[in-house]
Amino acid sequence: MSLLAFTSVPAPDYPVPAPIREAARGRAVHPVWVNPAGGATFRLGDGPGARYAKWAPAGAGLDLAGEAARMRWAGAFVTVPRVLELDSDDDGTWLVTAALDGEMAVVDRWKEDPATAVRVIGEALRAFHDALPVADCPFSASAEERVAEAVLNADRLDQRDLHRDYAHLTPAEALKRVADIPPVDKLVVCHGDTCAPNTLLTPDGRFAGHVDLVELGVADRWSDLAIATWSTTWNYGDDWEKPLLDAYGIDPDPERTEYYRLLWSVGP
Repeated sequence: MSLLAFTSVPAPDYPVPAPIREAARGRAVHPVWVNPAGGATFRLGDGPGARYAKWAPAGAGLDLAGEAARMRWAGAFVTVPRVLELDSDDDGTWLVTAALDGEMAVVDRWKEDPATAVRVIGEALRAFHDALPVADCPFSASAEERVAEAVLNADRLDQRDLHRDYAHLTPAEALKRVADIPPVDKLVVCHGDTCAPNTLLTPDGRFAGHVDLVELGVADRWSDLAIATWSTTWNYGDDWEKPLLDAYGIDPDPERTEYYRLLWSVGP
């Protein structure tokens, strides 16, 4: 499951790694997100010159180099953060990107106007899928590969790792189910983590960009759609799944939706 599902807002005095302080080059450093693997995101400065820095401690298993490569490739076709710096030392790796002019689709303003947020998420996801060329994409996120990785790491999968919708399954039962992969509906370049916070909106309610592309790769479009619709239930309440699909321009597919939600729950 994506670590975004478990990220939290850190305290203002959250410790800032020395490389992040240096990358700030005198700008104020604001902790933004922290995840259970020890990774953290910081905003460097404010206003038009702001940047964002991700920190991955050594051994955390967070592939910032892979995310940088994906952003550089996708940035030729869609609006994603521009990579400014990628480096590492014995303590960890850091990735610095230019800030996009927008706010996450889950800030209070958009939680109070879910109709706008959900419409933008659906339309932007369709545009993302339409714009990125499958034949030229060097990254894969196929169900087959994800299942193989989940099985390889089966000893690390705990009942508590499964989303509450699948709490009735044992890890072994969940892995058996995801091994039965449904036929591909349509191959696209998937974002890979379409939770609502990863879509940014401008102040006047237009699409501003996509962030957190570490899982980007070619896969069935329902790999993205299943999580995008699921995320509406966490962030906006009931009855927003269909409006998102309407904005994307597709009918519901309960079988693929169920499958890709379970796959997301058991692994990357």
